[in-house]
Amino acid sequence: MSPVRILIVEDEPAIAETLVYALKDEGFQTEVLHLGSATLAVMRERPADLVVLDVGLPDISGFEVCKALRRFSDVPILFLTARNSEVDRIVGLEIGGDDYVSKPFSPREVAARVKVILKRVKPRQADQADAGEFQHEHAARRIRYRGAALELTLSEYRLLACLLEHPGRIYTRAELLDRLELPAEIYDRSIDGHIKTLRAKLKLVDAAAEPVQTHRGLGYSLKAAW
Repeated sequence: MSPVRILIVEDEPAIAETLVYALKDEGFQTEVLHLGSATLAVMRERPADLVVLDVGLPDISGFEVCKALRRFSDVPILFLTARNSEVDRIVGLEIGGDDYVSKPFSPREVAARVKVILKRVKPRQADQADAGEFQHEHAARRIRYRGAALELTLSEYRLLACLLEHPGRIYTRAELLDRLELPAEIYDRSIDGHIKTLRAKLKLVDAAAEPVQTHRGLGYSLKAAW
């Protein structure tokens, strides 16, 4: 299994350096970026396993970076901030952050929090699970179909990841809606729209294949043969 890779997004070199040292001491691979825009580009090309994200970046706030990331990734995020208000902490967690550390902090504390987060979100499956012509890279939150990496939204990724867990099993719309972690008031027919766009992206790889099956009145499944 590949070493866990941590992306550190911090514009103060001295702070970034201490974090690199503490995380490498725990066996993690690290990469340092200083801008929010660069973070979004890197996460699309080579997703990290966790992002340590400073709120006060020079180009885009860490909160805005988090919101943008959540449109295509559910990578764990640990916020760093110079502010210590309860409102900031709540905002960070509500928009998709996993934890929050206020400056000044101990680099060892950050490393410890990173380990706790990774332990909490670590999938029960192996780092990469195969389901026929699908390959699910859990740590990177990426799914490949016939070797091609699928460009999925977060909702599409969660739907396909759910179907891949048990090929052949029929999942009801309610079960899939729960997996998407959407509010209860969202009508379950919204699943149909996500399935439609997911199928369209699969057809870009193979126009004739129909790996996602519809079971009228029941729900959806992934072909057991895959």
